[in-house]
Amino acid sequence: MESPNVHDFYDTRALLSDEERQVQDMVRRFVDEKVLPVIAHAFEEHRFPKELIPTIAEMGLLGCNLEGYDCPGLNNVSYGLICQELERGDSGIRSFVSVQGSLCMYPIHAYGTEEQKKKWLPQMHRGRVIGCFGLTEPDGGSDPGTMKTHAKKQGGDWVINGAKMWITNGTIADIAIVWASTDEGVRGFIIEKGMPGYTSRDILRKMSLRASVTSELFFENVRVPEASRLPKAAGLGGPLSCLTQARYGITWGAIGAAEACLDEALTFTKQRVLFGRPLSHTQTIQRRLADCVRRITAAKLMSLQLGRLKDAGKLHHSQVSLAKWNNVRMGLDIARDCRDILGAGGISVECCPIRHMLNLESVITYEGTETIHELVVGREITGHPAF
Repeated sequence: MESPNVHDFYDTRALLSDEERQVQDMVRRFVDEKVLPVIAHAFEEHRFPKELIPTIAEMGLLGCNLEGYDCPGLNNVSYGLICQELERGDSGIRSFVSVQGSLCMYPIHAYGTEEQKKKWLPQMHRGRVIGCFGLTEPDGGSDPGTMKTHAKKQGGDWVINGAKMWITNGTIADIAIVWASTDEGVRGFIIEKGMPGYTSRDILRKMSLRASVTSELFFENVRVPEASRLPKAAGLGGPLSCLTQARYGITWGAIGAAEACLDEALTFTKQRVLFGRPLSHTQTIQRRLADCVRRITAAKLMSLQLGRLKDAGKLHHSQVSLAKWNNVRMGLDIARDCRDILGAGGISVECCPIRHMLNLESVITYEGTETIHELVVGREITGHPAF
């Protein structure tokens, strides 16, 4: 009997449909041919490779699991596989696609008017309009209920004041999906670049997600017409549902980062000779590599079942929390261990584990910290919130 594939120990690929495999193969080729040749330098230069956006759009990856409005309507397993392959390249590339589709296109699709959907979704799918998602504030990360950004109704318009922080795509975005407190609770708005009083600036000197745009957004008496409010979004359930969509993709993305690290470490240990034999021949290294395969395999099975539940309409948000917690912790631990296996060379940007390690330090924090997801699962187990 043939030995299992080290990159797919339980042959999860056999559980995919032909279309799902084709989607994964297409994105894998893109990452190998277009992302990997440029991403280390982009990370080093603190630069998001915007030149990749047209190809990403041409491949149909933006809002790919949405139905209608020129979007392809792929199933959620296909979307997950896309995230896995993109993050095998870099978390910044997956974050761009995730924010555009799950955090910006999704709320328009789910909570917008027909006019808003027709105006924005086709353009966003084609990459002609870039979006960002404004929820997190300087003082309100894990507790969005303390939101200070406020929208007040004046005639037929809304006047918005406040600030958002740690916003992916902020300074390159043409529109921002902004969540603000009102006298009637939290509401969502589409704010367009160039509206008087709306400004943004990049957050620099980052040690993580350097190949990604991270920004602050500022709103000073920004007047937004009623036609730009998302009418079906009421309360925190709106933005939290968007985060569930994005977190789902993150559970897959972390697998790709871990696979990239394992692949580099495995190649290195077969070539590196110490004390008269390759590192891969030693018990210590074999145990560490085997543990990487164990963790990746478990994460793949978890995300695949999560995707099947999502496609069947049976997904509960706490199941996403469990996978985000498990899989990003898995990816971060593997990246750290593979960085160590590579020895002194492992601290170089020429090696991918330290780049993935630094990126995953952000991924484990954004869109719900590890602790928050533990508490989400704990609440479902016990029936009592401990936030």
